[in-house]
Amino acid sequence: MAEVAPNAELLEWPKKDKRRFLHVVYRVGDLDRTIKFYTECFGMKLLRKRDVPEEKYSNAFLGFGSEETNFVVELTYNYGVTSYDIGDGFGHFAIATQDVYKLVEDIRAKGGIISREPGPVKGGTTVIAFAKDPDGYILNSFKEDQLLSPCAK
Repeated sequence: MAEVAPNAELLEWPKKDKRRFLHVVYRVGDLDRTIKFYTECFGMKLLRKRDVPEEKYSNAFLGFGSEETNFVVELTYNYGVTSYDIGDGFGHFAIATQDVYKLVEDIRAKGGIISREPGPVKGGTTVIAFAKDPDGYILNSFKEDQLLSPCAK
């Protein structure tokens, strides 16, 4: 079978396409506590924070780089609500790290909850661990040099 040359227009499209995921939003019971967790345990930066009293909420945007070029987390606190049911449809947020074992030690030292100790993913070799943030959301850390490995549930 003869090899088909790629369409030049098809190869140019990704260079011109400006679509991307901007951020994820989730609700937390204590905005400052959760900001502290993400900045101290994962090294995220607080990019901006605002209070909107007329709508009875506050929010904060955190990430590893600017909102213009990076996917970020928007944490929203609704006045008077201290906890939420996470539900069974939510899985986890995945974050790359160079050393899963060290990250787990750091999270534990800061009082964080480790819900799965570091080790290979079931059916694979990628080293992962799970931690819970103060509101119970699960964060999954991957060893950076293994991110391209296949990952099982």
